[in-house]
Amino acid sequence: MEITLAHWLYALFTLAIILTMIFRRGVVLPSLLGTFVIAWVYQGSLVDGFTVIFNANLVAAKELFNIFLIITFMMALLHSLRDLGADRRMIQPIQKFMVNGHVSFFLLVGVTYVISLFFWPTPAVPLICALLVPAAIRSGLPAMTSAVAVALAGQGMALSSDYIVQVAPNVSATAAGIETSVVADKALVLSLIAGAVAIGFAYVFYRKTIRSKDSDLNELEGEQIQTTGEPLNKTESRHVTMWSKMFAVLVPIAMLAVVIYMMFSKLSSGRMSGFEGGDGAAFVGGVAVVLLLLSTIAFGRQKALDTIADHITEGFVFAFKAMGPVIPIAGFFFLGSSDFSGAILSIEEGAPGFLFDLVEAAQQHVPDNALLGAVSILVIGIITGLDGSGFSGLPLTGALAASLETSSIDSGTLAAIGQMGSIWTGGGTIVAWSSLIAIAGFCGVSVMDLVRKNFLPVLLGLITAALAALVIF
Repeated sequence: MEITLAHWLYALFTLAIILTMIFRRGVVLPSLLGTFVIAWVYQGSLVDGFTVIFNANLVAAKELFNIFLIITFMMALLHSLRDLGADRRMIQPIQKFMVNGHVSFFLLVGVTYVISLFFWPTPAVPLICALLVPAAIRSGLPAMTSAVAVALAGQGMALSSDYIVQVAPNVSATAAGIETSVVADKALVLSLIAGAVAIGFAYVFYRKTIRSKDSDLNELEGEQIQTTGEPLNKTESRHVTMWSKMFAVLVPIAMLAVVIYMMFSKLSSGRMSGFEGGDGAAFVGGVAVVLLLLSTIAFGRQKALDTIADHITEGFVFAFKAMGPVIPIAGFFFLGSSDFSGAILSIEEGAPGFLFDLVEAAQQHVPDNALLGAVSILVIGIITGLDGSGFSGLPLTGALAASLETSSIDSGTLAAIGQMGSIWTGGGTIVAWSSLIAIAGFCGVSVMDLVRKNFLPVLLGLITAALAALVIF
């Protein structure tokens, strides 16, 4: 397709969005303005510009609303478990295994990873930091090293794959125009590689700071930990205590059964079988809804009708706070793909793909090199993560992955690499203005010091994962 003035404007606004991210500012304004101006120039009508800016957000919302639903139901379930005290009961038995600082480090990593994989790290952090980090500190693990373990396992390794909830791979895959499962599977592998390298180097770098159990310094550090809630049984009735114990067992078993069933279905058929695209997340969300119903009724039959509505409302509020700004950003980058621009511009045939057309025009001047493509998309992902979100850059990295696909490397691999860079950076490991603040606050350490501790291990992990992608995929 011929490169028009609208194409050059799209390139200009894309560059403006990237620069805005570098300077740690919000990119919603340039995304909305860019959508309006490009549509106005391309259509040659001011009225069409107004129409398109609405359509772009509507198309993006339709494509991403399943993400809002899964976040809503998982958060509602977590709130209902919190009412029963079951969320704390689920991880309390782990405290007895924290016999020394070295064991505690890896226990924190494992527990944080599993809980964050199902409930996302942001709501999981208060629970982990309130119950497990003080026990880890008493065993000899410094508060700073505990914070490193929680950040790398949750905000890094778990969130960058987001394999269970599948918010991140869904956004990346939608922008790239491919199946969610393609990105999800590759992102899972790369996240484990990046996580193993980052966590391994962090342990090697900071293992000398681990002290003997119950030292005086440990006790002082333990006092800095901010706890949440009252002791488990202080205000619970006998009825609630019984259900609390039951759901502390039922929920982990149910979620584990979901994962085993999905894995078995995939391995036995060689593909995702009934869980193609977003159906896997829908399955998890459906199970979460049933567990939500049961736990809400268990907490109080008379209050269940009102309580469940409150929990779902809280879940929606959390979902829109987390993902709301992504919609206008996704709308702008969907405009760059011919798969969506037709619906946005109300064009039935010959819809432009502004971003794709620009990359295609430039590809003849760029060598067909998989290493160059992988490094480029990783750097772009890291840059987009500088806004402190981690998710706002996924529409860009996903769209670029589709346009940069060559015979040497496919779009799914590129999208997964870009997802690693964006979420490991902005999701909360090496950006101080992200959710990393919560981990630092709960652990009683400086967020800037935590960023410095995480930086080199994370960078080594991301580089290793990008290089491994070239070999594995």
